[in-house]
Amino acid sequence: MTPKPQFETDILPTSAGDLAITFLGHGSLLLVSQGKNIYVDVSGEAADYSRLPKADMVLFTHEHSDHLDPQALSLVRTEKTALVYTEACARQVRGGSVMRNGDRQTVAGIPVEAVAAYNLIHKRENGQPFHPKGAGNGYILIFGDTRLYIAGDTENIPEMNALKDIAIAFLPMNLPYTMTPEMVADAAKAFRPRILYPYHYGDTDVSKLVELLKGEKEIEVRIRKMA
Repeated sequence: MTPKPQFETDILPTSAGDLAITFLGHGSLLLVSQGKNIYVDVSGEAADYSRLPKADMVLFTHEHSDHLDPQALSLVRTEKTALVYTEACARQVRGGSVMRNGDRQTVAGIPVEAVAAYNLIHKRENGQPFHPKGAGNGYILIFGDTRLYIAGDTENIPEMNALKDIAIAFLPMNLPYTMTPEMVADAAKAFRPRILYPYHYGDTDVSKLVELLKGEKEIEVRIRKMA
């Protein structure tokens, strides 16, 4: 089964074979490599998962309902599906593996690294950040010689300066919860991915990011339907 035609899919070569990235919407993705279906942040707001292939692995960045939807998950989960998530996610969905910032595991044959994802600037009216430090994950997945970074809900935090050899990056731009275009540009200049996908961008004007990075010839900005 292949995703519905209205979803855009990019095919990228890696030393482990082609990597297909399908842009389901919002913060949700489907990655296919070596016949394995890897979902990121399953949410019924993004797609009808009853029409999508069963999951070999599902990664959840954090517990918010637009990223973790137990009902949508049930449509693609099987007894063999590996789940990776945070401690807060584990209170909603059982049977997965909790990863904390800095943890590394090989899951369904894919090396996975959990990295920090949090707010420094954008906060709720009570002064608490929308995404507190230590509560959420971004993930680096390694497909042969290709390191793919999915940032989760975060700002351009200092930890991004330590990222190395990122070929493909997904950075969120959904205001006021994550980054402004200026923050995304700053993050991209810090670790310099070869391909940058802004995602989870809501109503943010993505053309601003393209303009901010137009002089960075080594960073290709690709805009896909990820509102």
